[in-house]
Amino acid sequence: MVEVRIQVNGVATTLDLQPQVSLLDALREHLGLTGTKKGCDQGACGACTVLADGERINSCLALAVQYTGREITTVEGLAAGENARPLREAFIEHDGFQCGYCTSGQLCSAVGMLAEHAAGAPSAVTEHLAAGPGELSEAEIRERMSGNLCRCGAYNGIVTAIRQVATAEAVR
Repeated sequence: MVEVRIQVNGVATTLDLQPQVSLLDALREHLGLTGTKKGCDQGACGACTVLADGERINSCLALAVQYTGREITTVEGLAAGENARPLREAFIEHDGFQCGYCTSGQLCSAVGMLAEHAAGAPSAVTEHLAAGPGELSEAEIRERMSGNLCRCGAYNGIVTAIRQVATAEAVR
């Protein structure tokens, strides 16, 4: 067993785990945070996306021991924060939820993606790398969210919701 000390949704947590336990399993099975979903368990679907120190990761591919001393934010943590509220409301308004299985990963990924864009991180479709973040186009959103699958096909609603929030944030 290995002692893993992590901050999860603002709460300091110490777990005694086998070294091979994934962060996803630590969150779901040891902490009861079942909002993070186990989809493919291979890092291909994004249902398990959480934020580690504000950056999005696939928790199924991460060993919990790798995140000792780090801040992990799950969808439950987003629910407690006002920063994600406009995003949740936009997902509802634009039918970005559908069955809801992928929603926790989509929301965590969108929060991380918006922060990446605001910080000026380019994507594969960024046209002018030196120009700074600029407007978050539909193509940019689709590229940046491409690691999160939705089997219901709610992509149009998800993209519209994210773009609405990004536009509102740009106005501020």
